[in-house]
Amino acid sequence: MDNSGECCSCSTQLIDGGGTFNVDGLENFIKEVKLRECDLSYTVVSIMGPKSSGKSTLLNHLFGTDFREMDLLRARSRTTEGIWMAKGAGIEPCTLVMDLEGTDGEERRREDDTTFEKQIALFALAVSDIVLINMWCHDIGRIQAANMSLLKTLFQVIMRLFSPRKTTLLFVIRDKQRTSLEYLESLLREAVQEIWDRLPKPQAHKETPLSDFFNVEFVALSSYVYREEQFKEEVASLRQQFFHSTAPGGLAGDRRGVVLASRFSSSAQQMWKVIKENEDLHLPAHKVMVAIVRCEEIANEKYSSFTENEDWRLIEEAARLGSIPGFGKKLSSILEACLSGYELEAIYFEESVRSSKRKQLEEKLLQLVQPAFLSVLEHTGCETLDKFKEEFDKALNGGEWFSVAARDCIQFYMTLFDKVCSAKWDTSRAREKLRCDIDAHVASVHAAKLSELTKAYEAKLKEALSGPVEALLDEANSETWSAIRKLLLRETESAVTGISGALSGFDLDEQSKEKMLAGIKDYARGVVEAKARKEAGRVLLRMKDRFTTLFYHDADSMPRVWTRKEDIRAITKLARSASIKLLSVLAAVRLDDEKDNIEKTLSLSLLDTKPTTTDRSITMASSTWEECKSLWRQFKAETEYTVTQAVSAQV
Repeated sequence: MDNSGECCSCSTQLIDGGGTFNVDGLENFIKEVKLRECDLSYTVVSIMGPKSSGKSTLLNHLFGTDFREMDLLRARSRTTEGIWMAKGAGIEPCTLVMDLEGTDGEERRREDDTTFEKQIALFALAVSDIVLINMWCHDIGRIQAANMSLLKTLFQVIMRLFSPRKTTLLFVIRDKQRTSLEYLESLLREAVQEIWDRLPKPQAHKETPLSDFFNVEFVALSSYVYREEQFKEEVASLRQQFFHSTAPGGLAGDRRGVVLASRFSSSAQQMWKVIKENEDLHLPAHKVMVAIVRCEEIANEKYSSFTENEDWRLIEEAARLGSIPGFGKKLSSILEACLSGYELEAIYFEESVRSSKRKQLEEKLLQLVQPAFLSVLEHTGCETLDKFKEEFDKALNGGEWFSVAARDCIQFYMTLFDKVCSAKWDTSRAREKLRCDIDAHVASVHAAKLSELTKAYEAKLKEALSGPVEALLDEANSETWSAIRKLLLRETESAVTGISGALSGFDLDEQSKEKMLAGIKDYARGVVEAKARKEAGRVLLRMKDRFTTLFYHDADSMPRVWTRKEDIRAITKLARSASIKLLSVLAAVRLDDEKDNIEKTLSLSLLDTKPTTTDRSITMASSTWEECKSLWRQFKAETEYTVTQAVSAQV
């Protein structure tokens, strides 16, 4: 019956009568009720008690579930087998309700299978926040019928294996008549306390009171058969206690052992697996099982506590903004405090399980802090790189050798990074990235400095060669190229010596050094060749200037007066011969000290009326020869008028 008007979820058999755990059914149920969305905001309620004591009826009225109820015509036959689960309707937070197979069943006793009753009872007690113990009013004082024997077994297991969690035990007294609830409560409380006091306890809990493990509550209900309306009113009143049950002071207010909703299924499966594999409820085996559950609960609690830690939140916020001095030590301190708290609470559980869960907790914590850790590493790496660049540039500008400055700065700032990021976690990737960034910067500066050095010497060479080469070509004579070669050799050797000394500070390998020096030599030669080609492009103008100068001036550089005494023919030949010499000097680049007779060839071929073809072909390439002929024809044409004018001016 649904008291809220909300449609309840259909019940699902969690564990069948043969002890099989319905994994698929539980997964489907969890999806249907959207349990994974609840995080920690959910409650598990279970009910245990004698068979046919109205457990399913009570749950259906109390939570609006649809558990199968007893057929009154069949009297006390078993209706619930194993454990069934449903979601309470219209109750917040999400409340999972488990209906357990009744105890004292004749069917189980015939099958000699009372162990199964203990198994499902232990399972329910281990996973539930609230356990309803359903009993007939007239059975109070009877050990078996009142479930006191079962309660003793469960208390013993809980005492041996659990740390305090404060599960709520709510004794529901059915068919209450004239006896006062206060009296019934005192009888039950005394019986429960006596069971607790007589239990053998481990050293850790010799003096632990019952109240550290359980909240014991009582409620009495009228007969559903004879006082149905009163029963429903009392159930409606009881139902209100399950609203906000996880709030402080609520029925399930102690949440220290709660399992995340997303892990409820795996936790329940693991617990039942261990219980089922040890049918005699062998305590050491249960010790392992419960240790798994409780250590995981403690670990979850510590993890949750860590996420709320104010110091951690401050570190997490600061990590987004920049590096944090002493980050490793600060974070390690908070983590150690969290893990120590886990160890303190889990100390009495089985060692291997405790250690395993501690390791899992540590891994979860490290995953949690990893983004902040990586952020701090990134900021620290960037800041360290900036400081390195600044100090490295300062060292280079101070005249320190490149290789020495690089080595010292790299060593200092990598050590500084290691010191700042000192922690128990792996910083190798961040360190490797920083080193790669530093190496890339060093390589970039190295290339820039070498380029700067090369350009500086190239500029010196250009200045040392361009003007003098141009001047030598202006004078163009038989010694011109010899003088240019000597100039080139002297300046190149000077540059090579200077740059070799400068390269000593760069720690270059021999091959790279030789390549740079060869480049400088090539550049110097290129300057001369370029200058020669440039001047060769102006050869016609130069030839005309030389011709004009020699034609119009005598040996003493005095202007000529064109009288009959002047031998214009001889003067013309002399001026043209000088122009031929200029042409021969600029006709080819002679930096390899090769002997040639270009001047003789040109003189014989261009000045004489019968050129010597053999000499020409031997000493000059055909393209050069053709170019020279073309230039000479143009030269003669453009200077012929000068000669004609002189002849006409003779008096």
